[in-house]
Amino acid sequence: MSLTLNTALALLFLGLAAWTVFARDTFAAVAGFIPYGLLLTLVWLQLSAIDVAMTEAAIGAGLTGALLVGAASRLRRTEATARADLPGLPTRVLAALAAITVAGVIAVCVLALPEPSPTLAPQVAANIASTGVGNPITAVLLSFRAMDTLLEAVVLLFALVGVWSLAPDRAWGGRPGPAQPADPNGILAYFARVLPPIGIVVAIYILWVGADDPGGKFQGATILAAMWLLVMMAGLADAPPVSRTWLRTVLVAGPAVFIAIGFTGVAIAGAFLAYPEGYAKPLIVVIEVALMPSLAMTLALLLAGAPQRSTPP
Repeated sequence: MSLTLNTALALLFLGLAAWTVFARDTFAAVAGFIPYGLLLTLVWLQLSAIDVAMTEAAIGAGLTGALLVGAASRLRRTEATARADLPGLPTRVLAALAAITVAGVIAVCVLALPEPSPTLAPQVAANIASTGVGNPITAVLLSFRAMDTLLEAVVLLFALVGVWSLAPDRAWGGRPGPAQPADPNGILAYFARVLPPIGIVVAIYILWVGADDPGGKFQGATILAAMWLLVMMAGLADAPPVSRTWLRTVLVAGPAVFIAIGFTGVAIAGAFLAYPEGYAKPLIVVIEVALMPSLAMTLALLLAGAPQRSTPP
């Protein structure tokens, strides 16, 4: 049964990947990408990588899929014109040869790796107990490669600034996205009243257990962002103006706490993002708690888009 399931997953996975690459219509490609991400979630589950599977479902298929749907809808007006202006046959042949060459070089590099392949896993396993964290994924992300995790949060923040920069001058500092009409008796409004309290509890639980079990800040932040977006889509609440001081404070607070703890490590432990002995787990939990609201607001505002409505002074 396991072999049958794995074979079916592999075939569907490759089929959706091919569809996403070769589909001529942008929206059709996005429609293939979203189930591709969900299938990739199942692949990670089959490999017992639960944390990666949760992140893929939340960020890879969920958030990225929603962003691509929005981008595809904006491209509808110009897509036909762009499709008519196709590159010539020589250009396409050169592009295909370049892609094949790159894929071949990557394959040769992977196959040429020595046996056993170089790995830092033994060193990580030997020192992971010093973090006091039971979840090895959290320990690696916030200890051994904490710089990467910090940069991921900062990159998301810069991405949001990039989205805001697309706003017209008249709407700069205003509310993102169009105003959503409210239907107090609609099904969307019903879900927007029922689901957010449950989602908030689930998000906090996933954050809290992330130190010792699968979960963490990114997964919890995605759930919080989804609950906030649901309320805004139902018209029960409006997106706040991006010029609000409290909003910008929340956005930068998580990365700021992360950086502050990093410099504390320089003073106390002798290296940036090094944790004092015996304080690794409490500091990791502080970073996770500080990052989740910032990430949740960043993800929600990324989906809300650039400011479109000016606010009165």
